Amino acid sequence: MATKKTSPLAIRPLKRSDLVAQEIKRMITEKNLSPGDRLPRESELQAQFEVSKGTIREALKSLEVQGLVTISTGPSGGGTIVEVPLDRTLQFLQNYLFFKEVTIDNIYAVRMLLEPELAAGAVAHLTEEDFEALEHSISCCDPASSGHDLIMQRREDVNFHDILAAANPNPFLRFTCELINEMIRQLIVFGNRTPQTEHRRFGEENASYHREIVAAARARDAQSVHALMTRHMQDATHAVKRMKGRIQGRLILDADSLRSPRVSMAVEAREAPAKAGRGKGRQTS
Repeated sequence: MATKKTSPLAIRPLKRSDLVAQEIKRMITEKNLSPGDRLPRESELQAQFEVSKGTIREALKSLEVQGLVTISTGPSGGGTIVEVPLDRTLQFLQNYLFFKEVTIDNIYAVRMLLEPELAAGAVAHLTEEDFEALEHSISCCDPASSGHDLIMQRREDVNFHDILAAANPNPFLRFTCELINEMIRQLIVFGNRTPQTEHRRFGEENASYHREIVAAARARDAQSVHALMTRHMQDATHAVKRMKGRIQGRLILDADSLRSPRVSMAVEAREAPAKAGRGKGRQTS
């Protein structure tokens, strides 16, 4: 009797631990738990879901890998809910894109669409602390006034956009733009033969646009901010191509190579975790 072949597209049934992990996620939502809240102890979860201790631990480990919980050991150990950090999300995205041909043009095409909307939407929500952070960023990225080397100036260019992102109330738009910024910070490099004069020219252009954007934002002129950011993104795209920017290897990084907290003023005055600082990147635009 012929055996029945399994379709390569057939959906595999979830393991019991995966099902438990999904139920824990549902429980977090239903109980409106937040980062910092503790999950029930392992023994309580085991009784609630009627599974073995090993299944509970595997489920918690899965959630830990996803960045949703941290696990502590000992008599009072268990899972504590945490907010998924942007760098962990970037790792997942890079794994998804690993075998896809992502180019500079792809990244900047999306950036040109989203950054003007992001900046315009942030205008009404910028505080005086935000303006101070934006102006500090400009002083760090402008070759005429910065004491940083040219590569650090390019990193600070991206920090400027992160400050605007942090002020935008749309969480999905903010997340998407912060993710793109992190990709630019971590993955884009320039050829060794790119003259320093080109870096300086790029920095001067960026600083000029940033000053105009801040001035328009202080005037609460969202329409002008949108127009300025559109031109800024168009010119930045041309500049990166002129400087022979490229994606560094495959879109994948180890956790240890990801950013650590940046030292710029940025958005530390804001309390939301989504508005936390950025870190050291590679040679970025």
